[in-house]
Amino acid sequence: MNRRAAAIAAAATLAAIAGGGTAWWRTSSAVDDETASPQDVWSLSFPTPGGIPLAMRELRGRPLLLNFWATWCAPCVSEMPLLDEFARERAASGWQVLALAIDGVDPVRRFLTERSLHLPVALAGAEGIELSRSLGNKLGGLPFSVAFDRGGQAFARNLGAVTPALLAAWVGLTR
Repeated sequence: MNRRAAAIAAAATLAAIAGGGTAWWRTSSAVDDETASPQDVWSLSFPTPGGIPLAMRELRGRPLLLNFWATWCAPCVSEMPLLDEFARERAASGWQVLALAIDGVDPVRRFLTERSLHLPVALAGAEGIELSRSLGNKLGGLPFSVAFDRGGQAFARNLGAVTPALLAAWVGLTR
């Protein structure tokens, strides 16, 4: 019986390792930095929750953190205060943040009414998923963030919630 229990435990351990390795491999390859063929982000315009169009070309020339999110996405909601803080703290050094909602106007308005956020928000709707894919988000998952340098070139991407350490590293990479 001890042999049987040891064999079962060994099989369970191997299955856990294999499952963890597969999950790591799938997540690590979820962002495509090398072959992403980005749509011309700078030619696009998105409505804000207030109905005013936000032209992306107005954001070019300074570093930009573009964050794809949705009100129904728990990690998106949890990272929003960090993004708001980053926007406030890094504005003096030229950084901008745009939270691009993959959502409808009513849920976004409710979300913003319930929170004290100051970062700019625009609406991309479902088409935003395709835009995020063109920027390297192979799985189309949320949240997804892309950092652009002053010249408008994407230099970093992240699928999943950002962290203070990741944001600090991106600031250090700014050209």
